[in-house]
Amino acid sequence: MVSAYRKDMCLNRVTALATHRYSTTGMEENVLQKLTNTQNDPMLGFARLVLGLVFFAHGAQKMLGWFGGAGFSGTMSGFTQMGMPAALAFLVIFIEFFGGLSMLFGLLSRLAGLGITTLMIGAILMVHYRFGFFMNWMGQKKAEGFEYHLLAIALAVLVLVRGAGAFSIDRLIAGRR
Repeated sequence: MVSAYRKDMCLNRVTALATHRYSTTGMEENVLQKLTNTQNDPMLGFARLVLGLVFFAHGAQKMLGWFGGAGFSGTMSGFTQMGMPAALAFLVIFIEFFGGLSMLFGLLSRLAGLGITTLMIGAILMVHYRFGFFMNWMGQKKAEGFEYHLLAIALAVLVLVRGAGAFSIDRLIAGRR
């Protein structure tokens, strides 16, 4: 037979664990901590900024029509005419534009890294693998190969795994804890 003291101790421990580990606030803080945790590494920050610059420029072409791009409606139309579902076309534009901004500012960069990695894998599998490894430097192929996509994946996975690095909002958020 278990003593009343032992019952109370077990009940107190269970209650403490339940209120600490499973409270909404605790889980939200834990998720935010995992998303923003990063080292103050300038080279990691540099890799993130370069990836952000490239993806923001491509995203701004698709979203805003900047840098000679077709803009949102033109890009949506082009993607859907290629057979891409409208929801996926929207997601591509969203990830390139906001993922690029996220990388530039270093805000929730791990999520952007996941989005960019997924986007680039999708681009390789849906389009670019058919055209080989190399870029179309001489204009002899119908489209580009997938070497650019592998470089983008490498940088995005680096940020996904290691975080935003120095010069990032993620670092500021992580430093407050």
